[in-house]
Amino acid sequence: MNLMPRDQEPGRKSGSDKVRSIFEGPAGGSDVQPDRPLHLALVGNFAPRKCGIATFTTDIHEKLAEFHPDMVVDVYALDDPAQKLAYGDIAGKIACNAPEDYARAARQINEAGVDAVWVQHEYGIFGGKDGEMVLDFVDRLAAPLVLTLHTVLSDPSERQRAILRHLISRASRIMVMSHNSRDLLEREYDAPARILEVIEHGAPDRPFGRQEEFKEQLGLDGRKVLMTFGLLSRGKGLENAIRALPAIVERHPEVIYRIVGATHPNLVAHEGEAYREELQALAQELGVSAHISWDNRFLETGELLDQLEACDIYLTPYHGLQQSTSGTLSYAVALGKAVVSTPYVHARELLADDIGRLIEPESSEAIAEAVNALLDCPADLSAMQRRAWARGREMIWPRFADASRRLVARARAPEPALPPITATPGLAAVLAMSDATGMLQHSVGVVPDRRHGYCLDDNARALMLMNVARGLPVAERMKWSLVYAAFVQSAWNPDLARFRNFMRFDRDWCEDEGSEDSNGRAIWALGQTCERAPDQSLSEWALQLFEEALPRLSTLESPRARAFAMLGACAVLRRDPRNAAALDCVQQGGDFLMRLLGHGRRPDWAWFEAVLGYDNPRLPQALIEAGLALGQEAWIGAGLETLEWICVQQVSTRGQFRPIGSESFGKPHSYLPFDQQPLEAQAAIEAACSAWTATRGAFWVEHALTAWRWFFGGNDRGVVLADIATGRCRDGVTPRGVNANCGAESILAFQLSHYALAELAVSAPLGRGGGLLESARERLV
Repeated sequence: MNLMPRDQEPGRKSGSDKVRSIFEGPAGGSDVQPDRPLHLALVGNFAPRKCGIATFTTDIHEKLAEFHPDMVVDVYALDDPAQKLAYGDIAGKIACNAPEDYARAARQINEAGVDAVWVQHEYGIFGGKDGEMVLDFVDRLAAPLVLTLHTVLSDPSERQRAILRHLISRASRIMVMSHNSRDLLEREYDAPARILEVIEHGAPDRPFGRQEEFKEQLGLDGRKVLMTFGLLSRGKGLENAIRALPAIVERHPEVIYRIVGATHPNLVAHEGEAYREELQALAQELGVSAHISWDNRFLETGELLDQLEACDIYLTPYHGLQQSTSGTLSYAVALGKAVVSTPYVHARELLADDIGRLIEPESSEAIAEAVNALLDCPADLSAMQRRAWARGREMIWPRFADASRRLVARARAPEPALPPITATPGLAAVLAMSDATGMLQHSVGVVPDRRHGYCLDDNARALMLMNVARGLPVAERMKWSLVYAAFVQSAWNPDLARFRNFMRFDRDWCEDEGSEDSNGRAIWALGQTCERAPDQSLSEWALQLFEEALPRLSTLESPRARAFAMLGACAVLRRDPRNAAALDCVQQGGDFLMRLLGHGRRPDWAWFEAVLGYDNPRLPQALIEAGLALGQEAWIGAGLETLEWICVQQVSTRGQFRPIGSESFGKPHSYLPFDQQPLEAQAAIEAACSAWTATRGAFWVEHALTAWRWFFGGNDRGVVLADIATGRCRDGVTPRGVNANCGAESILAFQLSHYALAELAVSAPLGRGGGLLESARERLV
């Protein structure tokens, strides 16, 4: 029976059965998905914690609520337990030096099914050396990662560089607040330009020119007010501003310099108020104490803005020139203040075009000269203030909130578009990867890569595909079946009673004995060929090699190798229930897996091993099929229980398939979401089909469909991996999107998944996914 409908033949497309090519899949999320509001997890320092990043994170939360109330924002506050802060109504807090808190928060975020996670990054706010605890946290996140990088160092330590490179590798979007930072990320950290966005620090929107009104409120009538605000630290360069005061006061005795802000908590913890006291002693020594007003408080935003409005000239005489973001500078410009600043990164960009006055660093003389020039000419001062206020309109909070929403929306995975099951994948991709020797392992993009040659695993899978594929002429199908069968035959090494696995492109074997898993997979392919080969002679060949090899592989210790061999043996038993070799394999394998389960399971871990590896569903699938073959109800029950457990682990809160990623391998009683590979979707689908055969339960139909959707964008990044027209499949889903290579394993996983679902569609009830299966059944039966 040819499953390919006429409108799916090469060169034809129908209106009802349009399919999406992997080349047409979106590169990122859509700005607008009106059916579902954006759900965001926001991670960073948060009020009432007193620091610039806490203020910034709190502003994001408040401004999104104000200007985009349709968004749902869950706050996860990075907490210093020593401060004993009360955060109010937030989703959770993360003790910055507690690894278990990061793991718990990541699990909570994943279970919340958010569209994106927006992390504020600064090396000093996360635990560990250079804040390295952030790495395990982002590795555990399934949703797209959005980063705000508050510091991008041009000369980092090796550890700092490694941390930032890792963060970049996980990010779907990266926000910086200066063009210099964006360029630095591209040039020094190899960040892709397509994920970088410059969004300027947000700022308040207040009327221009109200200095006198606010001076009166503060009792500063008739004074020329200079100001610096923010947490005091030794990098602020305030000693240079104080040293400039004598020259300023000499010409403008009405000047007062207001230094507003508490000392940074980290500095207080290290040395108390020593820095502030040094500054006060310096002012006393220079005779300008009467011209300095100290406000040693962390001000709430409203009061802070009121005090800033009373300012004429704002000073940022910072020492370090790498600072790429300054919220205080953004506020001052937005409120129309003339700024005199050292040329750190943010100041160079924001104060360009005579928005402010840049002066050489570490020079009190330069500060005095710039301030006096502005105070000497009120018209110049007023014009600069007017230019600053106009520039500030580009940064006001409504614009920042709009840009922030777009940033998150672009990270969100788009909704999948699923083709009908009856759209049979073309075989062009399989044949393009194949030659007279067999099927090549790997590709570079869509181009076969001969450097890595061939392997038994893929040729065994390719033989299995030929046994079930439709749409090929009989002679063509037989030709390729024999090519792949010949590879399996050549791989058998009777001297060692083992199959070889890897072969170079020149047809020389790389080894005399392959891995246990490759040996088990060869037995599986032989058993399936015995059962399903369209040619009787090929079936007889498969049975002969199966019976020769299987008894000599009875010492296999790998659980997956045992499971693969059991699946092949069960296939033989469906054809010949009395086959002695197959019966022995199934009996011994079932006993082995049940013993393994008895040792490995615990109340929260219904599994055979302490770790999760690849092809996980094959273990319970083998128990289910073995139980059916031998009438062992206990095996069937154990297989169904463990398969349901692994199915639950591999479905996200939003109902999308999230296979155990390859990064999970070797992590006891834990697993990570990436890298996700097509092999896992195939295993989930085929195991669900075995469970359906045993139970006729609707859950298994639904799970098979969920795993099938993964190929077409129903995944954590919304990327389309599979192309019906060519039968290609990309190699997986990474934190940043799709792995663009199309290797043999991935192509074959997609192809075999289709044929398993096509068979399920013929026999399964409609269930909740009935529409998809109903239309398929009508056309397949």
